Amino acid sequence: MHAMRIGFVGAGRMGRPMIQRLVAAGHEVTALGRNADARRAIIELGAQAVPFPAATGTRADAVIICVFTDEQVRAVCLDTPLLETMPPGSVLAVHTTGSPRTVEAIAAVADSHDIEVLDVPVSGGPYDIAAGQLTLFGGGDAAALERIRPALASYGDPILHLGPLGSGQRVKLVNNVLFAAQIGLVAESVRLATQLGVEESALLSALPHASSAGRALGSVAAKGSVAAFAESVGEFLRKDVSVARNLAAELNADLGPLATAIDAADHRNPGD
Repeated sequence: MHAMRIGFVGAGRMGRPMIQRLVAAGHEVTALGRNADARRAIIELGAQAVPFPAATGTRADAVIICVFTDEQVRAVCLDTPLLETMPPGSVLAVHTTGSPRTVEAIAAVADSHDIEVLDVPVSGGPYDIAAGQLTLFGGGDAAALERIRPALASYGDPILHLGPLGSGQRVKLVNNVLFAAQIGLVAESVRLATQLGVEESALLSALPHASSAGRALGSVAAKGSVAAFAESVGEFLRKDVSVARNLAAELNADLGPLATAIDAADHRNPGD
């Protein structure tokens, strides 16, 4: 295994287990910790902690960005000296789900520093990271993705190259739209069952064993109800669906019947 020097920004719910896997695989990790508690937690994972984003790029073969929003990605990559501190020939990989326009804007600046930018949004959760089975949707230069594969493989499998920069984000957004639509269909199925006099708990105990089974249905059933599942993932799913809607409008793409199903899922979210 080729050990790499990895900078990491975003040591949160997803980032911390990623750092743990990177360190366990023998990579040298320098991660951003904005306060003393965050830096202490990073050190406990076996990584070096630094107080500023730009410090993660020094000597790095690659810097991985795993913050929550597009705005945070732009702030880290364009409003700090991060790209200036990264060595020529290094790679910036963005795990955050967002607009392809964001990574394109970053790449326009990074190119003058001879830095490759990849969009590598992820599908899965902390349990997938712990198992080394997080799905990675890669967009950008295929050779650059191969260069950092030893690091990404610490927690990612499969690692998919899907086309030029922005392709990973486009596929991830379609994935999330489809998943939200499937949740909407489950919600409508529960509504139908209720009209027929069938309890939601009974329906969800039966359907995962039948021909209508799928990941969305299984996820809802595991939480016990559509409302409980929507509450647990609503913040993440609403963010990504909002990005997808905006991108579709920007590119004159039509969500078609998917939009109706998404509305059904959103209607069921008790937080709305």
